[in-house]
Amino acid sequence: MKRDMTRNRNASSGLLTRRTFVATAGAVTATGILRVPASAQTLEKVTIGTSWKAQGEHGGYYQALATGIYKKYGLDVNIRMGGPQVRYNQLLAAKQIEFSQGESFTALGYVKDNIPLCCIASPFQKDVRVLISHPGQGNDTLAALKGKPILIAGSSRVTYWNYLKAKYGYAEEQARPYSFSLAPFLADKSLSVQGYVTSEPFQIIKAGVANPVVHMLANDGYANYANTLEAHWDLVKQKPDMIQRFVNATIEGWYSFIYKDPSPANELIKQANPEQSDDLLAYAHKTMKDQQIIDSGDSLKLGIGAMTDARWKAFYDALQPTGMYPANLDLSKAYTLQFVNKGHGINLKS
Repeated sequence: MKRDMTRNRNASSGLLTRRTFVATAGAVTATGILRVPASAQTLEKVTIGTSWKAQGEHGGYYQALATGIYKKYGLDVNIRMGGPQVRYNQLLAAKQIEFSQGESFTALGYVKDNIPLCCIASPFQKDVRVLISHPGQGNDTLAALKGKPILIAGSSRVTYWNYLKAKYGYAEEQARPYSFSLAPFLADKSLSVQGYVTSEPFQIIKAGVANPVVHMLANDGYANYANTLEAHWDLVKQKPDMIQRFVNATIEGWYSFIYKDPSPANELIKQANPEQSDDLLAYAHKTMKDQQIIDSGDSLKLGIGAMTDARWKAFYDALQPTGMYPANLDLSKAYTLQFVNKGHGINLKS
């Protein structure tokens, strides 16, 4: 029960500041590397550090690796798993890896702290963060949770908890420490808990709570880009062709994973992280497809990975009441649309 899907995998990377920007590769420990053997003479080596241990939410990357899509684009890709206290954006800032995962919060934080990292694509069109409540407790909407106890991790309290306070009037007094165990929630019907729609509901139902109330933030106007791809601005300038190939291959991996047979990715995921069971992977895949996490909204016309200036501005504007970012933040330094919105891979849906 210690598997925190909100963990804040992405929020943890948001803790990078100008001071930690100078951290070297030795300050970070990778918890795993998975690579399909390839010819070093013909393929360009690329490393991505993921937000957490291998799981269904990383399916597109593992699918592109397992099915040879990355190799087709001339890339020999290493997938380094994340985990507790692993912050790959430090390696990214030190130019020790090419890509990491983040979210809108982290990208805006980079600009605020003058760190030259940016978002280059958003495979997730919907953030999968949720708050989960017991049924029959009058907690049927996010607004109804105002003033009621919610298990929230410390990392979450510096990101989307601020959004919830601004929009719904939540207060610090109702936040309860979350140690990434569902046991307190299962024992107390008055509690709600953070999670990911792709995992915690599955765990909670399996533990005996029928029909938990799942509040998906993205379905209530929360416009955060989640599980984004991040790169160093220097790499954007120096190797745009390599980045485009990586983004295109990753997009194809996601189309294959969501609309075709996900088993090649799932096999690699289980090899890298034996904690992932077949039923959990199946649940995550079905949920991502049913909830249109990967392909919805802008991506239906622009392709998986889509981002827009309008959505970035809307999210930034929504956060202004929180005081998290200055009013004059230069959003153009947080992301680039150079590698997305080209409709790449849309034909692969059929």
